[in-house]
Amino acid sequence: MTRRAAFVAVVALVVAAPVLAAAGAQTFGNTEPLAAKQWYLEQDHAWESWAYPPQLPEVKVAVIDSGIDAHHPEFVGQIAAGHSFVPGVSWRVDTDGHGTFVAGLIAANPFNGVGIAGLGFNVKLLIAKVVDSSGAVLSLTAETDAIYWAVAQGARVINLSLGGLRDPGDSMLDSYSALERKAIEYATSKGVLVVAAVGNGTEAPRIPWGYADYPAALPHVLGVAALRQDGSVPDYSDRDPIYVDMAAPGDGIFSTLARNLIDKTRPECAGDAYSECGPPEFHEGIGTSFAAPQVAAAAALLFGVDPTLTPDQVQWVLERFAKDVSPLNGCPRCLYGRDAMTGWGRLDVAAAVRMVTKHTGLPTPDAFEPNDDAGSGVAGAHPFGPPGTITASLDYWDDPIDVYSVRLTKGEAFYARLSGIAHATTSLILWDPATGGLEGVRAKTGRLVSASAVVGIQQRLSYRAGVAGIYYLQVTVGTPPRIRGVMPYHLSVATEPAAPAAKK
Repeated sequence: MTRRAAFVAVVALVVAAPVLAAAGAQTFGNTEPLAAKQWYLEQDHAWESWAYPPQLPEVKVAVIDSGIDAHHPEFVGQIAAGHSFVPGVSWRVDTDGHGTFVAGLIAANPFNGVGIAGLGFNVKLLIAKVVDSSGAVLSLTAETDAIYWAVAQGARVINLSLGGLRDPGDSMLDSYSALERKAIEYATSKGVLVVAAVGNGTEAPRIPWGYADYPAALPHVLGVAALRQDGSVPDYSDRDPIYVDMAAPGDGIFSTLARNLIDKTRPECAGDAYSECGPPEFHEGIGTSFAAPQVAAAAALLFGVDPTLTPDQVQWVLERFAKDVSPLNGCPRCLYGRDAMTGWGRLDVAAAVRMVTKHTGLPTPDAFEPNDDAGSGVAGAHPFGPPGTITASLDYWDDPIDVYSVRLTKGEAFYARLSGIAHATTSLILWDPATGGLEGVRAKTGRLVSASAVVGIQQRLSYRAGVAGIYYLQVTVGTPPRIRGVMPYHLSVATEPAAPAAKK
Protein backbone atom coordinates (compact mmCIF):
# COMPACT_ATOMS: atom_id res chain seq x y z
CA MET A 1 0.00 0.00 0.00
CA THR A 2 1.54 3.34 -1.05
CA ARG A 3 2.13 5.76 1.78
CA ARG A 4 1.38 9.38 1.15
CA ALA A 5 1.53 12.68 2.93
CA ALA A 6 -1.72 12.93 4.90
CA PHE A 7 -3.49 15.88 3.33
CA VAL A 8 -6.68 15.74 1.33
CA ALA A 9 -5.53 16.79 -2.12
CA VAL A 10 -3.08 14.17 -2.36
CA VAL A 11 18.59 16.47 22.40
CA ALA A 12 20.85 19.11 22.95
CA LEU A 13 19.30 21.41 25.56
CA VAL A 14 20.19 25.02 26.27
CA VAL A 15 19.40 25.29 29.95
CA ALA A 16 17.13 28.19 30.80
CA ALA A 17 14.42 28.66 33.38
CA PRO A 18 10.98 29.02 31.83
CA VAL A 19 9.37 32.41 32.35
CA LEU A 20 5.76 31.60 33.11
CA ALA A 21 3.06 34.21 33.22
CA ALA A 22 1.78 34.97 36.70
CA ALA A 23 -1.95 35.24 37.28
CA GLY A 24 -3.19 38.41 35.65
CA ALA A 25 0.18 39.13 34.01
CA GLN A 26 0.53 40.21 30.39
CA THR A 27 1.22 37.18 28.19
CA PHE A 28 2.85 37.38 24.80
CA GLY A 29 0.88 36.79 21.64
CA ASN A 30 1.27 36.48 17.91
CA THR A 31 2.54 39.82 16.60
CA GLU A 32 3.62 38.57 13.16
CA PRO A 33 2.11 40.41 10.14
CA LEU A 34 -0.15 37.50 9.09
CA ALA A 35 -1.30 36.63 12.61
CA ALA A 36 -4.96 37.18 11.71
CA LYS A 37 -4.82 34.15 9.42
CA GLN A 38 -3.59 31.91 12.24
CA TRP A 39 -6.89 31.49 14.07
CA TYR A 40 -5.81 28.01 15.10
CA LEU A 41 -3.14 29.30 17.51
CA GLU A 42 -5.82 31.05 19.55
CA GLN A 43 -7.95 27.92 19.61
CA ASP A 44 -4.91 25.90 20.72
CA HIS A 45 -4.38 28.32 23.67
CA ALA A 46 -0.85 28.28 22.35
CA TRP A 47 1.06 30.82 24.44
CA GLU A 48 -1.17 31.79 27.34
CA SER A 49 1.30 30.30 29.82
CA TRP A 50 4.29 32.52 29.08
CA ALA A 51 5.29 36.08 29.80
CA TYR A 52 7.28 37.93 27.15
CA PRO A 53 9.99 37.22 26.18
CA PRO A 54 9.50 33.47 26.58
CA GLN A 55 12.47 31.39 27.69
CA LEU A 56 12.56 27.63 27.33
CA PRO A 57 15.32 25.14 26.57
CA GLU A 58 15.73 24.31 22.91
CA VAL A 59 14.01 21.11 21.75
CA LYS A 60 14.64 19.36 18.45
CA VAL A 61 11.61 18.27 16.42
CA ALA A 62 12.06 16.06 13.38
CA VAL A 63 9.78 16.63 10.40
CA ILE A 64 9.87 13.47 8.29
CA ASP A 65 8.23 14.62 5.10
CA SER A 66 8.99 16.11 1.66
CA GLY A 67 11.92 18.29 2.74
CA ILE A 68 11.80 22.04 3.25
CA ASP A 69 12.45 25.29 1.45
CA ALA A 70 15.47 25.82 3.65
CA HIS A 71 16.04 29.42 2.51
CA HIS A 72 12.51 30.58 3.23
CA PRO A 73 12.75 33.65 5.53
CA GLU A 74 10.75 31.87 8.25
CA PHE A 75 13.39 29.14 8.64
CA VAL A 76 16.58 31.19 8.86
CA GLY A 77 18.28 29.93 12.02
CA GLN A 78 15.47 27.46 12.73
CA ILE A 79 17.02 24.30 11.24
CA ALA A 80 19.49 22.20 13.22
CA ALA A 81 20.19 19.55 10.56
CA GLY A 82 18.74 17.82 7.53
CA HIS A 83 19.13 14.71 5.43
CA SER A 84 17.57 13.45 2.22
CA PHE A 85 16.52 9.81 1.92
CA VAL A 86 15.37 10.46 -1.67
CA PRO A 87 18.41 9.81 -3.89
CA GLY A 88 19.70 12.72 -5.89
CA VAL A 89 17.44 15.35 -4.29
CA SER A 90 18.48 17.76 -1.54
CA TRP A 91 16.47 18.02 1.66
CA ARG A 92 16.74 21.80 1.23
CA VAL A 93 14.43 21.60 -1.82
CA ASP A 94 10.71 20.89 -1.48
CA THR A 95 9.04 20.45 -4.86
CA ASP A 96 5.95 18.91 -3.20
CA GLY A 97 5.50 21.67 -0.59
CA HIS A 98 3.96 19.50 2.12
CA GLY A 99 7.03 19.43 4.38
CA THR A 100 7.47 23.21 4.21
CA PHE A 101 3.81 23.71 5.19
CA VAL A 102 4.15 21.31 8.13
CA ALA A 103 7.46 22.81 9.28
CA GLY A 104 5.95 26.30 9.31
CA LEU A 105 3.22 25.24 11.71
CA ILE A 106 5.86 23.92 14.10
CA ALA A 107 8.72 26.38 13.86
CA ALA A 108 8.19 29.41 11.61
CA ASN A 109 10.11 32.12 13.45
CA PRO A 110 7.60 33.91 15.70
CA PHE A 111 9.93 36.84 16.46
CA ASN A 112 11.27 37.94 13.07
CA GLY A 113 8.47 40.32 12.08
CA VAL A 114 7.81 38.31 8.92
CA GLY A 115 4.75 36.30 7.91
CA ILE A 116 3.50 33.84 10.53
CA ALA A 117 4.49 32.27 13.83
CA GLY A 118 5.18 28.61 14.50
CA LEU A 119 3.62 27.28 17.69
CA GLY A 120 6.90 25.79 18.97
CA PHE A 121 8.88 28.91 19.82
CA ASN A 122 11.64 26.75 21.41
CA VAL A 123 11.97 24.35 18.45
CA LYS A 124 14.93 23.65 16.22
CA LEU A 125 14.00 21.57 13.20
CA LEU A 126 15.48 18.31 11.96
CA ILE A 127 14.42 17.80 8.35
CA ALA A 128 14.28 14.32 6.85
CA LYS A 129 13.19 14.13 3.22
CA VAL A 130 11.36 10.88 2.43
CA VAL A 131 8.51 12.10 0.19
CA ASP A 132 9.15 12.54 -3.51
CA SER A 133 7.68 15.15 -5.85
CA SER A 134 4.55 13.03 -6.44
CA GLY A 135 3.61 13.17 -2.74
CA ALA A 136 4.42 9.51 -2.13
CA VAL A 137 6.80 8.23 0.53
CA LEU A 138 9.78 6.80 -1.34
CA SER A 139 9.69 3.58 0.70
CA LEU A 140 9.08 2.27 4.20
CA THR A 141 12.82 1.79 4.46
CA ALA A 142 13.34 5.49 3.78
CA GLU A 143 10.81 6.37 6.49
CA THR A 144 12.32 4.05 9.08
CA ASP A 145 15.88 5.12 8.24
CA ALA A 146 14.72 8.70 8.78
CA ILE A 147 13.36 7.80 12.21
CA TYR A 148 16.69 6.29 13.28
CA TRP A 149 18.51 9.32 11.85
CA ALA A 150 16.27 11.72 13.78
CA VAL A 151 16.92 9.87 17.04
CA ALA A 152 20.67 9.99 16.41
CA GLN A 153 20.42 13.76 15.80
CA GLY A 154 18.84 14.32 19.24
CA ALA A 155 15.16 14.66 18.38
CA ARG A 156 12.73 14.68 21.31
CA VAL A 157 9.67 14.77 19.02
CA ILE A 158 9.12 13.25 15.58
CA ASN A 159 6.24 14.46 13.41
CA LEU A 160 4.88 12.02 10.81
CA SER A 161 2.21 13.75 8.74
CA LEU A 162 2.07 10.71 6.48
CA GLY A 163 0.78 7.19 6.68
CA GLY A 164 -0.54 4.02 5.16
CA LEU A 165 -4.04 2.60 5.20
CA ARG A 166 -5.18 0.39 8.05
CA ASP A 167 -7.89 -2.16 7.27
CA PRO A 168 -8.06 -5.07 9.76
CA GLY A 169 -10.66 -6.75 7.53
CA ASP A 170 -8.54 -6.85 4.37
CA SER A 171 -4.91 -7.92 4.55
CA MET A 172 -4.41 -6.86 0.93
CA LEU A 173 -5.21 -3.24 1.82
CA ASP A 174 -3.73 -3.17 5.32
CA SER A 175 -0.24 -1.61 5.36
CA TYR A 176 1.03 -2.76 8.77
CA SER A 177 4.82 -2.87 8.87
CA ALA A 178 6.88 -4.58 11.56
CA LEU A 179 9.83 -2.52 10.31
CA GLU A 180 7.96 0.71 11.02
CA ARG A 181 6.82 -0.49 14.43
CA LYS A 182 10.34 -1.48 15.40
CA ALA A 183 11.71 1.95 14.43
CA ILE A 184 9.03 3.74 16.45
CA GLU A 185 9.59 1.53 19.48
CA TYR A 186 13.29 2.33 19.20
CA ALA A 187 12.54 6.04 19.17
CA THR A 188 10.31 5.66 22.23
CA SER A 189 13.04 3.78 24.08
CA LYS A 190 15.38 6.71 23.42
CA GLY A 191 13.02 9.30 24.92
CA VAL A 192 11.34 10.47 21.69
CA LEU A 193 7.61 11.11 21.31
CA VAL A 194 6.21 10.20 17.89
CA VAL A 195 3.19 12.25 16.73
CA ALA A 196 1.31 11.14 13.61
CA ALA A 197 -1.68 12.20 11.55
CA VAL A 198 -4.50 9.65 11.79
CA GLY A 199 -5.10 9.96 8.05
CA ASN A 200 -7.70 11.10 5.58
CA GLY A 201 -10.45 9.01 4.02
CA THR A 202 -9.50 10.20 0.53
CA GLU A 203 -6.94 7.37 0.53
CA ALA A 204 -9.46 4.83 1.94
CA PRO A 205 -12.23 2.75 0.33
CA ARG A 206 -14.87 5.12 1.72
CA ILE A 207 -15.35 8.36 3.63
CA PRO A 208 -15.44 8.60 6.58
CA TRP A 209 -13.02 5.74 7.22
CA GLY A 210 -13.28 3.89 10.52
CA TYR A 211 -9.62 3.13 11.15
CA ALA A 212 -6.63 5.35 11.83
CA ASP A 213 -3.68 5.01 9.46
CA TYR A 214 -0.33 3.54 10.39
CA PRO A 215 1.83 4.70 12.10
CA ALA A 216 -0.83 6.47 14.21
CA ALA A 217 -2.30 3.02 14.94
CA LEU A 218 0.87 1.74 16.63
CA PRO A 219 1.71 1.61 20.35
CA HIS A 220 3.21 4.78 21.87
CA VAL A 221 2.27 6.95 18.86
CA LEU A 222 0.07 9.98 19.50
CA GLY A 223 -2.55 9.95 16.72
CA VAL A 224 -4.12 13.30 15.81
CA ALA A 225 -7.45 13.95 14.04
CA ALA A 226 -8.63 17.18 12.40
CA LEU A 227 -11.14 19.84 13.50
CA ARG A 228 -12.75 22.68 11.58
CA GLN A 229 -12.73 26.22 12.92
CA ASP A 230 -16.33 25.78 14.13
CA GLY A 231 -15.32 22.74 16.22
CA SER A 232 -16.82 20.06 13.97
CA VAL A 233 -14.93 17.05 12.62
CA PRO A 234 -14.68 16.89 8.81
CA ASP A 235 -15.73 13.65 7.13
CA TYR A 236 -12.27 13.11 5.69
CA SER A 237 -10.66 12.84 9.16
CA ASP A 238 -10.34 9.11 9.91
CA ARG A 239 -12.20 7.72 12.90
CA ASP A 240 -10.94 5.09 15.33
CA PRO A 241 -12.17 4.22 18.85
CA ILE A 242 -8.65 3.31 20.01
CA TYR A 243 -6.05 5.06 17.89
CA VAL A 244 -7.52 8.54 17.49
CA ASP A 245 -5.95 10.01 20.61
CA MET A 246 -6.81 13.70 20.27
CA ALA A 247 -7.65 16.39 17.74
CA ALA A 248 -6.36 19.78 16.61
CA PRO A 249 -7.35 22.31 13.93
CA GLY A 250 -6.81 20.77 10.50
CA ASP A 251 -9.13 22.60 8.11
CA GLY A 252 -8.57 26.08 6.72
CA ILE A 253 -4.98 26.14 7.98
CA PHE A 254 -2.55 28.86 6.84
CA SER A 255 1.20 28.22 6.76
CA THR A 256 4.47 28.57 4.89
CA LEU A 257 4.79 27.77 1.17
CA ALA A 258 7.85 26.52 -0.66
CA ARG A 259 8.86 29.47 -2.83
CA ASN A 260 9.11 27.33 -5.97
CA LEU A 261 5.32 26.82 -5.71
CA ILE A 262 4.32 30.51 -5.67
CA ASP A 263 1.65 31.25 -8.28
CA LYS A 264 3.53 33.83 -10.32
CA THR A 265 0.45 34.64 -12.41
CA ARG A 266 -0.97 36.51 -9.41
CA PRO A 267 0.73 39.91 -8.97
CA GLU A 268 -0.30 40.10 -5.32
CA CYS A 269 1.73 36.95 -4.62
CA ALA A 270 5.09 38.27 -5.76
CA GLY A 271 7.47 37.19 -3.00
CA ASP A 272 4.61 36.05 -0.74
CA ALA A 273 5.68 32.52 0.17
CA TYR A 274 2.59 31.52 2.13
CA SER A 275 -0.07 28.94 1.41
CA GLU A 276 -2.72 31.24 -0.10
CA CYS A 277 -0.33 31.89 -2.99
CA GLY A 278 0.32 28.24 -3.79
CA PRO A 279 -1.45 25.41 -5.61
CA PRO A 280 -5.13 24.71 -4.79
CA GLU A 281 -4.31 21.92 -2.32
CA PHE A 282 -2.60 24.46 -0.05
CA HIS A 283 -5.14 27.30 -0.30
CA GLU A 284 -7.35 25.93 2.46
CA GLY A 285 -4.78 23.80 4.29
CA ILE A 286 -7.03 20.75 4.68
CA GLY A 287 -5.96 17.48 6.30
CA THR A 288 -4.93 15.68 9.45
CA SER A 289 -1.38 16.37 8.22
CA PHE A 290 -1.80 19.91 9.47
CA ALA A 291 -3.36 18.99 12.82
CA ALA A 292 -0.51 16.72 13.88
CA PRO A 293 2.30 19.33 13.75
CA GLN A 294 0.46 21.58 16.18
CA VAL A 295 0.47 18.72 18.69
CA ALA A 296 4.13 17.99 17.92
CA ALA A 297 5.00 21.62 18.66
CA ALA A 298 2.99 21.50 21.89
CA ALA A 299 4.97 18.40 22.93
CA ALA A 300 8.19 20.33 22.36
CA LEU A 301 6.96 23.09 24.65
CA LEU A 302 6.26 20.51 27.38
CA PHE A 303 9.71 18.96 26.99
CA GLY A 304 11.06 22.49 27.30
CA VAL A 305 9.16 23.08 30.54
CA ASP A 306 10.46 19.77 31.98
CA PRO A 307 13.20 18.00 29.98
CA THR A 308 13.03 14.99 32.33
CA LEU A 309 9.57 13.98 31.10
CA THR A 310 9.24 10.67 29.26
CA PRO A 311 7.43 10.41 25.91
CA ASP A 312 4.56 8.50 27.51
CA GLN A 313 4.16 11.20 30.18
CA VAL A 314 4.02 13.98 27.57
CA GLN A 315 1.51 11.98 25.53
CA TRP A 316 -0.62 11.36 28.61
CA VAL A 317 -0.67 15.05 29.56
CA LEU A 318 -1.55 16.24 26.05
CA GLU A 319 -4.36 13.69 25.78
CA ARG A 320 -5.88 13.84 29.25
CA PHE A 321 -5.78 17.64 29.42
CA ALA A 322 -7.26 18.14 25.99
CA LYS A 323 -10.66 19.84 25.97
CA ASP A 324 -13.57 17.50 25.38
CA VAL A 325 -15.23 17.98 21.98
CA SER A 326 -19.00 17.55 22.12
CA PRO A 327 -22.30 18.97 20.80
CA LEU A 328 -21.85 21.80 23.30
CA ASN A 329 -18.80 23.21 21.49
CA GLY A 330 -19.40 22.61 17.82
CA CYS A 331 -19.39 18.88 17.09
CA PRO A 332 -22.97 17.54 16.99
CA ARG A 333 -21.83 13.99 16.19
CA CYS A 334 -19.16 13.76 18.90
CA LEU A 335 -19.87 11.81 22.06
CA TYR A 336 -19.28 13.26 25.49
CA GLY A 337 -15.95 12.02 26.80
CA ARG A 338 -13.47 10.11 24.67
CA ASP A 339 -14.81 9.22 21.23
CA ALA A 340 -13.69 7.77 17.89
CA MET A 341 -13.68 11.15 16.15
CA THR A 342 -11.57 13.28 18.49
CA GLY A 343 -10.15 10.91 21.10
CA TRP A 344 -9.70 12.74 24.40
CA GLY A 345 -10.53 16.07 22.76
CA ARG A 346 -9.05 19.30 21.37
CA LEU A 347 -5.45 20.36 21.93
CA ASP A 348 -5.15 22.78 24.86
CA VAL A 349 -1.53 23.85 25.28
CA ALA A 350 -2.18 26.05 28.30
CA ALA A 351 -3.93 23.26 30.24
CA ALA A 352 -1.08 20.85 29.46
CA VAL A 353 1.56 23.34 30.58
CA ARG A 354 -0.30 23.98 33.84
CA MET A 355 -0.33 20.26 34.54
CA VAL A 356 3.39 19.85 33.90
CA THR A 357 4.39 22.89 35.99
CA LYS A 358 2.45 21.52 38.98
CA HIS A 359 4.91 18.59 39.13
CA THR A 360 2.20 16.45 40.73
CA GLY A 361 -0.29 13.98 39.33
CA LEU A 362 1.85 12.79 36.43
CA PRO A 363 1.93 9.03 35.85
CA THR A 364 5.05 7.33 37.14
CA PRO A 365 7.32 6.33 34.25
CA ASP A 366 7.28 2.62 33.45
CA ALA A 367 10.93 1.59 33.48
CA PHE A 368 10.24 -1.53 31.39
CA GLU A 369 8.80 0.24 28.34
CA PRO A 370 8.68 -0.35 25.49
CA ASN A 371 7.86 -4.05 26.02
CA ASP A 372 4.90 -4.65 23.75
CA ASP A 373 5.82 -7.81 21.89
CA ALA A 374 7.38 -11.24 22.19
CA GLY A 375 10.93 -11.76 21.06
CA SER A 376 14.08 -9.77 21.72
CA GLY A 377 15.17 -6.34 20.64
CA VAL A 378 14.16 -2.90 21.81
CA ALA A 379 10.44 -3.52 21.26
CA GLY A 380 10.53 -7.03 22.62
CA ALA A 381 9.81 -8.68 25.93
CA HIS A 382 11.57 -7.49 29.06
CA PRO A 383 13.50 -10.30 30.80
CA PHE A 384 12.03 -10.94 34.21
CA GLY A 385 12.88 -13.49 36.90
CA PRO A 386 11.78 -15.86 38.05
CA PRO A 387 11.63 -15.29 40.95
CA GLY A 388 10.80 -11.62 41.29
CA THR A 389 8.22 -8.88 41.79
CA ILE A 390 7.92 -5.68 39.77
CA THR A 391 5.64 -2.65 39.56
CA ALA A 392 4.73 -1.44 36.08
CA SER A 393 1.69 0.06 34.35
CA LEU A 394 -0.82 -0.36 31.55
CA ASP A 395 -2.86 2.16 29.61
CA TYR A 396 -5.87 0.80 27.71
CA TRP A 397 -5.60 3.50 25.04
CA ASP A 398 -1.85 3.81 24.53
CA ASP A 399 -0.15 0.78 26.10
CA PRO A 400 -2.63 -2.10 26.59
CA ILE A 401 -0.05 -4.93 26.51
CA ASP A 402 3.18 -5.60 28.38
CA VAL A 403 5.28 -8.68 27.63
CA TYR A 404 7.97 -10.30 29.81
CA SER A 405 10.29 -13.17 28.97
CA VAL A 406 10.91 -15.96 31.49
CA ARG A 407 13.37 -18.83 31.07
CA LEU A 408 12.07 -22.23 32.22
CA THR A 409 13.59 -25.69 32.28
CA LYS A 410 11.67 -28.77 31.22
CA GLY A 411 9.26 -29.91 33.93
CA GLU A 412 9.70 -26.72 35.98
CA ALA A 413 6.49 -25.29 37.47
CA PHE A 414 5.86 -21.60 36.83
CA TYR A 415 3.55 -19.32 38.84
CA ALA A 416 2.51 -15.72 38.12
CA ARG A 417 0.32 -13.36 40.13
CA LEU A 418 -1.06 -9.98 38.99
CA SER A 419 -2.58 -7.49 41.43
CA GLY A 420 -3.28 -3.81 41.80
CA ILE A 421 -5.79 -3.20 38.98
CA ALA A 422 -9.30 -3.40 40.36
CA HIS A 423 -11.16 -1.17 37.90
CA ALA A 424 -10.52 -2.90 34.54
CA THR A 425 -10.50 -6.36 33.02
CA THR A 426 -6.95 -7.70 32.98
CA SER A 427 -5.42 -11.06 32.21
CA LEU A 428 -2.18 -13.00 32.11
CA ILE A 429 -1.30 -15.19 29.13
CA LEU A 430 1.75 -17.44 28.78
CA TRP A 431 3.09 -18.17 25.27
CA ASP A 432 5.48 -21.00 24.41
CA PRO A 433 9.12 -20.58 23.24
CA ALA A 434 8.17 -20.88 19.55
CA THR A 435 6.30 -17.56 19.69
CA GLY A 436 7.87 -15.17 17.23
CA GLY A 437 5.67 -12.14 17.88
CA LEU A 438 2.28 -10.97 19.09
CA GLU A 439 -0.42 -9.07 17.24
CA GLY A 440 -2.89 -7.98 19.89
CA VAL A 441 -3.70 -11.18 21.78
CA ARG A 442 -2.72 -13.54 18.96
CA ALA A 443 0.66 -15.08 18.26
CA LYS A 444 2.22 -15.04 14.81
CA THR A 445 3.80 -18.39 15.66
CA GLY A 446 3.78 -20.60 18.71
CA ARG A 447 0.81 -21.19 20.97
CA LEU A 448 -0.86 -20.12 24.16
CA VAL A 449 -0.01 -22.61 26.91
CA SER A 450 -1.74 -21.07 29.92
CA ALA A 451 -4.14 -18.26 30.84
CA SER A 452 -4.92 -16.74 34.21
CA ALA A 453 -7.95 -17.19 36.42
CA VAL A 454 -9.41 -14.75 38.93
CA VAL A 455 -8.62 -15.53 42.54
CA GLY A 456 -10.05 -12.86 44.83
CA ILE A 457 -8.74 -9.55 43.49
CA GLN A 458 -5.81 -11.16 41.68
CA GLN A 459 -5.14 -12.82 38.35
CA ARG A 460 -3.18 -16.04 38.85
CA LEU A 461 -1.52 -18.34 36.33
CA SER A 462 0.35 -21.63 36.65
CA TYR A 463 2.06 -23.93 34.16
CA ARG A 464 4.50 -26.83 34.13
CA ALA A 465 6.95 -26.44 31.26
CA GLY A 466 6.73 -29.14 28.63
CA VAL A 467 9.98 -28.02 27.01
CA ALA A 468 12.88 -25.88 28.12
CA GLY A 469 13.19 -22.40 26.67
CA ILE A 470 12.15 -18.76 26.89
CA TYR A 471 8.43 -18.30 27.46
CA TYR A 472 6.52 -15.01 27.09
CA LEU A 473 4.22 -13.71 29.80
CA GLN A 474 1.68 -11.20 28.47
CA VAL A 475 -0.14 -8.74 30.72
CA THR A 476 -3.23 -7.29 29.04
CA VAL A 477 -5.97 -4.82 29.86
CA GLY A 478 -9.00 -5.75 27.77
CA THR A 479 -11.71 -3.21 28.56
CA PRO A 480 -11.76 0.57 28.96
CA PRO A 481 -11.21 1.50 32.62
CA ARG A 482 -13.49 3.68 34.65
CA ILE A 483 -10.67 6.16 35.23
CA ARG A 484 -8.67 8.44 32.90
CA GLY A 485 -5.32 7.53 34.39
CA VAL A 486 -2.56 5.02 33.78
CA MET A 487 -3.09 1.77 35.69
CA PRO A 488 -0.17 0.58 37.86
CA TYR A 489 0.07 -3.11 38.66
CA HIS A 490 2.24 -5.54 40.64
CA LEU A 491 3.47 -8.70 38.97
CA SER A 492 5.13 -11.56 40.85
CA VAL A 493 6.62 -14.72 39.35
CA ALA A 494 8.11 -17.83 40.94
CA THR A 495 9.13 -21.37 39.97
CA GLU A 496 9.23 -24.79 41.52
CA PRO A 497 11.78 -27.38 40.39
CA ALA A 498 10.71 -30.34 38.33
CA ALA A 499 9.89 -33.41 40.37
CA PRO A 500 12.80 -35.87 40.44
CA ALA A 501 12.45 -38.81 38.11
CA ALA A 502 11.20 -41.99 39.85
CA LYS A 503 13.77 -44.80 40.29
CA LYS A 504 13.19 -47.91 38.24
